[in-house]
Amino acid sequence: MKVWQQDWISRWALYSPDKTALEEHESGQTCTYRQLNQMANGFVNLLNQKYHIHKGDRIVVLAEYSIPLIALFSAIQKSGIIMVPLNYRLSVNEVAEIMADADPSLILYENHFQHLIPENDKNLEFSTFTSQATWSDVDVTQPVNEDDSLFIIYTSGTTGKPKGVRYTHKMAFWNSVNTSISLKLTSESRTINVMPPFHTGGWNVLLLPFLHHGAYTYVCRKFEPEIVLEKLSSLRCTIFMGVPTMLSMMAMENSFEKTDISCLDYMIVGGESMPIPLIRKYAEKGVAIRQGYGMTEVGPNLTSLHQDDAIRKIGSIGRPNFYVRHRIVNEEGKDADVNQSGELWLQGPMVTPGYWHNEEAGKNAFSEDGLWFKTGDIVREDEDKYLYIVDRLKNMFISGGENVYPAEIERVLRQIPEVKDCAVTGVKDDKWGEVGKAFLVLNAPVAEEKIKSFCLENLAKFKIPKHFVYLESLPRTDSGKIDKKALKIY
Repeated sequence: MKVWQQDWISRWALYSPDKTALEEHESGQTCTYRQLNQMANGFVNLLNQKYHIHKGDRIVVLAEYSIPLIALFSAIQKSGIIMVPLNYRLSVNEVAEIMADADPSLILYENHFQHLIPENDKNLEFSTFTSQATWSDVDVTQPVNEDDSLFIIYTSGTTGKPKGVRYTHKMAFWNSVNTSISLKLTSESRTINVMPPFHTGGWNVLLLPFLHHGAYTYVCRKFEPEIVLEKLSSLRCTIFMGVPTMLSMMAMENSFEKTDISCLDYMIVGGESMPIPLIRKYAEKGVAIRQGYGMTEVGPNLTSLHQDDAIRKIGSIGRPNFYVRHRIVNEEGKDADVNQSGELWLQGPMVTPGYWHNEEAGKNAFSEDGLWFKTGDIVREDEDKYLYIVDRLKNMFISGGENVYPAEIERVLRQIPEVKDCAVTGVKDDKWGEVGKAFLVLNAPVAEEKIKSFCLENLAKFKIPKHFVYLESLPRTDSGKIDKKALKIY
């Protein structure tokens, strides 16, 4: 393994010390690259000296985006400490399950998320932590290996159990390189970040590539469509990333028609496909849409559809980014022909080495020779080398840009005494793209409100099914598995 000395912020503190790196919407505070570096150095010293946390130790973080949170990223990049950003939309039980797996040395939380974490001596309010640090100009960078974890990012799995993806220093670097080549990022690029900090999109789609290139990011804790529209225009942003639900909400604002956002080179869309009418609506304002494909375990920025092809190659996720190799493997285990469907396999320096404390899941995610990551997505490639998603092997659906795995919901539903059997699928929804539809077989009467209440206690809100169907039995295949295709008739 190579020693991997990465400290992006200290380099920009040297090259462009007085350039604004970050600006917070809520507080109005700004932070130069010199200040960001000073804060990060202070955090490393505090973690090492007061809390005795060093390379390889985990810090769980329950916090929304802020300048100090991004400085904490710089601190972990300098020190080899691992950040575990948790989804604050999860239930108490879900958070507890992840905490037990991550086994953190310190839990940093914002006050309004305190109710999610168990009481123990590892807990520390984030503002208390930041106030204890003494900013320093003395860089504290320590050697790390390229495959050392930078983050552990928990994703829901097909088994219903969350898996901690090891996101390494090397992955962050090569993802930034791939992103910058595809999107032409420079130190003059400007963006607004409204993505949450608990999954890979919030960190790795634009924020870390922007920090790597010494660019400017305006940070919003929450997505407010009218404010984002106004700031895109007034800040003269060059690029913006959001999910289609966000772009749709912005387009419905009264101010949309009169707001000039032609400063944008394009908008990046991820999470789900962008409706063509919405693409055309933005095109009328001189704003191009670039769609793509990504996943936490690989990249995440893997493919990109050039904005000029948004209509011509309707439905495509584009072509692989520069340092991404791919195969499409059919049911016979051979490379698929043109326009033949098969599973997408990926290879490159942006692939995870595996999952935290889950060797079996890591082994199953790769080809038998260990060289290719199997995405579980069925795709086809046309004669022009453009990729199209055909189906999801894992039955995942996307609601408002969030991945939802039916097995996770089914596991909770089966804990209800009155539920004998169940299945969950994703169905189309005008607002969220897709929502859950639960098919239940009961062994005793139960009020639907009781089911929803139980789900609310154990699942994030976006995972709770919107529709409930009650059946006498679930259709099954010859092998005894639930036949989800047959459920489409209900």
